[in-house]
Amino acid sequence: MHNRVNISDKIYWVGCNDRRTHLFENYWPIPKGVAYNSYVIVDEKIAIIDTVEKGAMDEYLDNIEAVLDGRQADYLIVNHMEPDHSGSIRSLTERYPNMQIVGNKKTFPMLKGFYGISENLLEVKEGDSIDLGEHKLNFAMVPMLHWPETMVTFESTKGILFSGDAFGAFGTLDGGIFDDELDLDYLEEEISRYYSNIVGKYGSPTQQALKKLGGLDIKMICATHGPIWRTHVADIIAKYDKWSKYETDEGVVIVFSSMYGNTEKMADNIARQLVKRGIKKIRIHDASKTHPSYIINDIFRFRGVILGSCAYNGGLFPAMETLVHELQNMAVKNHVLGIFGSKAWGGGGVRTLSKFAEAIKWEVVAEPAEALCAPANKDYNQCEVIAESMANRLKELYT
Repeated sequence: MHNRVNISDKIYWVGCNDRRTHLFENYWPIPKGVAYNSYVIVDEKIAIIDTVEKGAMDEYLDNIEAVLDGRQADYLIVNHMEPDHSGSIRSLTERYPNMQIVGNKKTFPMLKGFYGISENLLEVKEGDSIDLGEHKLNFAMVPMLHWPETMVTFESTKGILFSGDAFGAFGTLDGGIFDDELDLDYLEEEISRYYSNIVGKYGSPTQQALKKLGGLDIKMICATHGPIWRTHVADIIAKYDKWSKYETDEGVVIVFSSMYGNTEKMADNIARQLVKRGIKKIRIHDASKTHPSYIINDIFRFRGVILGSCAYNGGLFPAMETLVHELQNMAVKNHVLGIFGSKAWGGGGVRTLSKFAEAIKWEVVAEPAEALCAPANKDYNQCEVIAESMANRLKELYT
């Protein structure tokens, strides 16, 4: 039995699940796996929309053959050139030698660079369209969502947006393909973690894309990862709108790096003081135990962030250094910050976190707390000041 699901009468999902890969892009943990989605429109002309990662290629080609039933593909629409979606292009061109590859002017240099392909190309620009017979494909450029060549394809007769990586999710499609067939509560974190880590840096391009697509009558969204959205279309668009504006909820993410437990004691103290001041949504992470993708996801959700690090070789503990580098690289906006830490002699953890605050331009709610060796009463008092200042600032922002 092949993986093919009717999206409409003549449009099929021919994707694959990947439960073997541990790290997406060899960095982001995917404990629930990931799906690679590809689609086929069978009309007077046949169009394949996006492909899959090369490790799933044999299954993928079988899926397509089961749909085409001996016919040849006329077009391959390449919305995004990242290899988890373009990895099967060369095999498809060998299978369907007359197939035209449809992309924009930024697609084709990547196509040649990755796969050495420079023939049978059809360039499309903003607003161009292709008639397949009953179906009409319309193209819109959405650069930096999240690569410069990215575009989306809108099938206007059925109102289906083939959105590339936008509106995607981590997690395999376990029997269900559509959003209303799946347990979205189970996938909730994988949907937001996908956005925050893969797309999150590109809030402004996401906003531009949402405005551009706002006039379309979108009845279904077919992304290249995650579920096909047909029941919760407005919900996922609203989430992307909120996330790309860096809008957050009232709550605090506390992240610490601690070698011998002293900085962790300060983290627990701050959390207790926050609770006493009415803050319930608190997430504490040990940067050495939790992958940055989960921490960043929480930071995208909650306005307050309190970071603490012991000193390590005159700077930050390596796990915290990795996290703040990611946050700065992503240019995450609109947060309020508290800083704490410990040192045994020369310090460096708190000092480096203060430099990070200046660079990322987050509001710092209070003076840092920095313990010498183990935290003393004066250090816990300053932790209380940080917690009180953070709680008061969040109340100002959310009341």
